[in-house]
Amino acid sequence: MERSKLLLISTILLFFVLFYLTFFQGEEHYMLLSFLMLIVAMFPIFIRFEKKKLDARSIVLLAILAAIAAVSRVPFAALPSVQPTTFVVIMSAIVFGAESGFIIGAIAALVSNLFLGQGPWTPWQMFAWGMIGLTAGLFKNWLFVNNKIPLLLFGFISGFLFGWTMNLWYLVGFMGNISFEIILMSIASSFYFDLAHGLSNVFFLYIFSTKWKKTFERFKVKYGLMSEI
Repeated sequence: MERSKLLLISTILLFFVLFYLTFFQGEEHYMLLSFLMLIVAMFPIFIRFEKKKLDARSIVLLAILAAIAAVSRVPFAALPSVQPTTFVVIMSAIVFGAESGFIIGAIAALVSNLFLGQGPWTPWQMFAWGMIGLTAGLFKNWLFVNNKIPLLLFGFISGFLFGWTMNLWYLVGFMGNISFEIILMSIASSFYFDLAHGLSNVFFLYIFSTKWKKTFERFKVKYGLMSEI
């Protein structure tokens, strides 16, 4: 616990140092600042999840779901933006909760990039997939009860939100002066990739969501896995 507090304090101090360098010293540290903002945003969720009391079976299941989400991305690498990773993250969050969805999404991005290539885009992918899982878990008792249409719509929108998040990484990393016109251009240039991502989410959710949900819920009830996260 003390190490967690120390890490949090160190992160906050580093954030303010980079903020000062970026906006008051005229130095361009936007990429470093963006990384730190992502860390600060994800840090509380990881700490909250760490405090949960999980048995060995729950931890193993969590690792398996993250591995499935990560490995399922690799065979589709030749098809830009088409992959079942988002589907696995969404279904895991709906059954096992928002925090589990965030952890699975973040780990899936990190592990899959061991095969596809790590880089400055990795933290952004971790954040994007993690937030999709977190949001799906928060909405599971509101939008996704006995109605597949809201689920399909959520999957479609998630494809665009993921793409727009990755657009931010590109703008922060390679564009000196970011304007509203440049943002619109980035959205337009990635439209077909985001559309492919959204449509692939709809396809996987429409075909497999019912069976996956029943299977996950059977494991959850039978073994009492991650019932509170």
